[in-house]
Amino acid sequence: MAFILNAFLMSIAFFLFHISKKHLGASAGYLSLIMLWISFEYLHYHWELSWPWLNLGNTFSVTPSLVQWYSVTGILGGTVWILIINYLGFQLVKGILFNKERWEGHKISIVVLLLLLIVPISISVIQYTGYQEKRDPLEVVVVQPNIDPYNEKWVASVEDQLRKLMDLADKKVTENTAMVIAPETAISWTFYEEDLLAMPFWGYLKERKSNWENTSFFTGASTARYFERRNSRASRKLSDGPGFCESYNSSLLVDEKNEPTFLHKSKLVLGVEKLPFSDWFPFLEELSIENGGTSGTLGIEKEPKALQSGKVTFAPLICYESIYGEFNAEQCRKGAEAIFIITNDGWWKDTPGYKQHMSFARLRAIENRRSVARSANTGTSCIINQRGDVLQQTNWWTQDAIKATINLNSKLTFYTRSGDLLGKVFSLVSLVILSMVIGRMIKPYLSRQ
Repeated sequence: MAFILNAFLMSIAFFLFHISKKHLGASAGYLSLIMLWISFEYLHYHWELSWPWLNLGNTFSVTPSLVQWYSVTGILGGTVWILIINYLGFQLVKGILFNKERWEGHKISIVVLLLLLIVPISISVIQYTGYQEKRDPLEVVVVQPNIDPYNEKWVASVEDQLRKLMDLADKKVTENTAMVIAPETAISWTFYEEDLLAMPFWGYLKERKSNWENTSFFTGASTARYFERRNSRASRKLSDGPGFCESYNSSLLVDEKNEPTFLHKSKLVLGVEKLPFSDWFPFLEELSIENGGTSGTLGIEKEPKALQSGKVTFAPLICYESIYGEFNAEQCRKGAEAIFIITNDGWWKDTPGYKQHMSFARLRAIENRRSVARSANTGTSCIINQRGDVLQQTNWWTQDAIKATINLNSKLTFYTRSGDLLGKVFSLVSLVILSMVIGRMIKPYLSRQ
């Protein structure tokens, strides 16, 4: 469904390119294609049907040494690069096939195309080989419990699932461990946040955590809050009394002093955690997909936030949020020195999906020059350095834990400071182009009057 949606939106970009080319000429038309496509990818981050999984710049997530300049442009820079190379290649092939000049008349075009391929790659390789992380060590333990999301996760008790996490962590935690990181919705049974300290699993969690000296615990949880009045479109009227309930896909930080902090997922998965346009069409909530846990539109944080515990301020990303570069950049602007991702990729089963999802985290590392610690229920839990290299990773469908020392970084890259600047600029230029097209289209009608 998401693929069909993306294809439809892409077709709109191509339709607008066709109209632009028709009314502004070939050169301006092809320029408009690049502008309109970048605008499409940028706007796709910021509306109700947001699903930017297939943005072209994500292509290089498996070859991070080629796009170290994402620390300046973000992934939209990669999209621009792909579009320009393809346009020049298309024009070159067309010229060679349909012009009598063949190769001899296209030497300049060939040189330009080669330079546009070689120069960005060369710059990236130089950045990659020359980048040195400033030493600012933090020891973390990443846990992968491998709980079946279809047959076990929503049936087993919270205590049993926590026991798996704690047993795995105990094998790796040392007196120097600052943070244990566990997956999204590791605490799978929904509870009211205000009731946390009275929940049976809270006592068990504190008891097990007491064995870790000065270590914080960061994990995922399904939570809810009570409101006397409707708080947002995610609020549900209680059937057994007055008031409203709002459900969340949350992260839970229990710091070294056992003080809890909740943070709610902001970027929600279409169809499972969010029904687009349900503010206008409430009946759409009935179409939500059951995929384990809470379904229907969830509550969200109003803005990106960083969390602080002990020695580290970090960017907490829950699952799908790791696709959103500008969202993560704002967390880093707010002080995050590392990125901690918690996810439940088990519902992908053994398909390319979980591998793609992990690889996107490498781009977040490059964009912000932040180390990444990623805990997946299963799939690929891993440690990624500030160049986007995967230093350690787990295997699919295995219980495992990783201990690693990552380096913190508080320095801001250009991308961290500016976000998706290319998207903003190209969107404005696209508006100008479309205004010119509209002007050309209505000019004959105005002249008749």
